[in-house]
Amino acid sequence: MAAVVGRKPSHNEDLRNLNLAGHVGFDSLPDQLVNKSTTQGFCFNILCVGETGIGKSTLMDTLFNTKFENAPASHAEPGVRLKSSSYELQESNVRLKLTIVDTVGFGDQINKEDSYKPIVEYIDAQFEAYLQEELKIRRSFYNYPDSRIHACLYFIAPTGHSLKSLDLVTMKKLDSKVNIIPIIAKADTISKSELHKFKIKIMSELVSNGVQIYQFPTDDETVAEINSTMNGHLPFAVVGSTEEIKIGNKMAKARQYPWGVVQVENESHCDFVKLREMLIRVNMEDLREQTHARHYELYRRCKLEEMGFKDTDPDSKPFRYRTDFKVVGLHEKFDHLKKTHQDEKKKLEDKKKDLEEEMNAFNKRKAATQLLQSQAQQASQTTKKDKDKKNASFT
Repeated sequence: MAAVVGRKPSHNEDLRNLNLAGHVGFDSLPDQLVNKSTTQGFCFNILCVGETGIGKSTLMDTLFNTKFENAPASHAEPGVRLKSSSYELQESNVRLKLTIVDTVGFGDQINKEDSYKPIVEYIDAQFEAYLQEELKIRRSFYNYPDSRIHACLYFIAPTGHSLKSLDLVTMKKLDSKVNIIPIIAKADTISKSELHKFKIKIMSELVSNGVQIYQFPTDDETVAEINSTMNGHLPFAVVGSTEEIKIGNKMAKARQYPWGVVQVENESHCDFVKLREMLIRVNMEDLREQTHARHYELYRRCKLEEMGFKDTDPDSKPFRYRTDFKVVGLHEKFDHLKKTHQDEKKKLEDKKKDLEEEMNAFNKRKAATQLLQSQAQQASQTTKKDKDKKNASFT
């Protein structure tokens, strides 16, 4: 028996199932993990992409049942800028560090061609910061503020017709970098029949343009049924409001109109409850895992390949990081020195060319000045001779 335990099993060897003669205690591992996670707290980062005034801030206030500090945005922004705000929230004994990133000025410019670029650059910058921390010799992930985006709520204007080209281009650029959850904002502005057709149209356009949105996971049996059902409700049509109105004998979050009341948490009025269930109560941890295991790993792999790292060398042998890293480092230094030398050489050549042009221009000006001086001198001598002749003839 000791031989079996001490032997290192091969990859092809099946593990043996053994029965315990009594209680050991490793069944408390889940509890230990829960206690450790609760002590450390959690972080969750949401990116809100949408036009100014579409209701991003109001929906965030409604989702987390609080009032975040949000200054009203202007439509006169010269370009798109990302504004990040972090908050410490606590529910029961669970602490959550929530970061909300807003796209200020998105869709406000006449030329919207490059509106997606600041968003892509921001997401990549967070991946790069995490990668740099990961590559350090002494890493401190316990205290590291993870700023990678876990979920992107993409706010679609309730036009009732089709997606704008800006929406398609932006989502296509983001789908390989972040978990996109499309939502129809201010869904109380269009009728139910129009909303149903609009949802079908949006999903059809996303599929035809190859945009990959986040699908709620169905591999876990405990949530497979509800997630599968909710995948059929995408995109969620939501209404946000922090105002409470008395309806019957209770107070509820709602929007008051002359023709009636739209209740935010009434599922027959909008999909707000569905969004909250899927985003926060059911799939928040999966969104965090997908960000690390899928999107960040893709970025990390591409970056390391750019740096010259490979899992195997040209002879299909395992990569020797200790020696090969030195070789890669020397190659990088050589390439850097070579590029620096070429740049300096080009600068000197350009400077030499500029000096030669200045010398030629100076010589031309000098020759022209000398010519003018000689002509002026000749003219002066001619005038003097003419005066002398006149004076002689007069005398």
